[in-house]
Amino acid sequence: MSRSPAMHEASASAASTAQVQGARPLAERQGFSIVLGGPLYHAFRRAHLSDDAMGLVHRRIAAAILILWAPLVVLSALQGGLTGPVERSFLSDVGFQLRFLVVAPLLILSELVVHRFLRSTLHEFRARSLIPPNEEPRLEDALSEAARWRNSTLAEVVLLAAVYAVGLLFTRERYSALGTSGWYAAPAGRPGLSLAGLWLIFVSLPLLQFMLLRWYFRLFIWARFLWRVSRLDLDLDVIHPDRAGGLGFLSDSLNAFTPIALAHGVLFAGTIADRILYAGAKLADYEFVVLAGVIWLVLLFAGPLAVFAPRLEHVKRVGLRAYGALGQVYVREFRDKWLGSGPLPDEPILGSGDIQSLADLSNSFGAAEKMRIVPIRPLSALIFVLAFLLPIAPLLLTVMPAEKLVEKVVSLVF
Repeated sequence: MSRSPAMHEASASAASTAQVQGARPLAERQGFSIVLGGPLYHAFRRAHLSDDAMGLVHRRIAAAILILWAPLVVLSALQGGLTGPVERSFLSDVGFQLRFLVVAPLLILSELVVHRFLRSTLHEFRARSLIPPNEEPRLEDALSEAARWRNSTLAEVVLLAAVYAVGLLFTRERYSALGTSGWYAAPAGRPGLSLAGLWLIFVSLPLLQFMLLRWYFRLFIWARFLWRVSRLDLDLDVIHPDRAGGLGFLSDSLNAFTPIALAHGVLFAGTIADRILYAGAKLADYEFVVLAGVIWLVLLFAGPLAVFAPRLEHVKRVGLRAYGALGQVYVREFRDKWLGSGPLPDEPILGSGDIQSLADLSNSFGAAEKMRIVPIRPLSALIFVLAFLLPIAPLLLTVMPAEKLVEKVVSLVF
């Protein structure tokens, strides 16, 4: 049986489409991800430290500890600063133990968490039919731009250069000026830094700072993508049960970034603990610093979702007017029927659908009134903030004994 030219053309088109899709990376076919790209990611792939879905995270954590922390142990031991006799030995330096054994692994683990949470975001937009067909080209353009930023070699080179060019100007001077009491200082009688101190300044700290800056850059990509999506003509509904016009799923992005909030909390806790142990500071001295940290993280990670506020506010305002007008018409007809001349003789009031419809309309208007103009669930925001505060909470033991602290908590609860 011969095939028509049109069938041949359709078959060729389908084959071409399949070929293009097959040529795309597996991660792109699974859904766009802000972490699957860039020279470092591809270096991890070649070194078998990652697969195409950010797996093998334990290998990357082990590699980070071997590079950031293990050389400091060896070099400190060789110069006698691992456990003493200096006032501030390496193992007693709480801040650096937390930085390299907790913060760095958390930042690496966050890549897997963020990838798994955010890669379905684009699917949700399409599965819920929030993006009309005529807006698909603009969405594809936003995705292409985000992919270019994510895959940019120049961006990562600039970040690394910034860490060394700017960070070393202040970091080296600061640690060199701390005297000879620390494990990172040269032996007594010699100026400058020890071998462990040089590794700290030129390798461990810059790489950790690069990891942090890289996350901030990825957050910029995410924020830029969301901003462009917010400019589309989204099909939102004021009475959607998620109370966010249908965008409630975006609150999951805050859950995705919770491990990074935890890493920042550990970083703050380590820094404050060092000041308390070695500089005679008190926890109360850092109340505003901790508060500023909370505000900074909320603005940084929850702020990108606020780009939908103008659109959601418009949907809510228009929806309330529309349901208000519909309600006005309905309640007048309801009043005229049941309180005016009365219902028809053969129509019982008990079980009437009119009353149920009035209740449904009232519930719809109530749902519209409760719609949030920022697609963030309060519970997600609370968990995010608590993740930051959790590592700082043990420092309360420097203010009062554990027994009294437990008594205070119990008295507040009961």
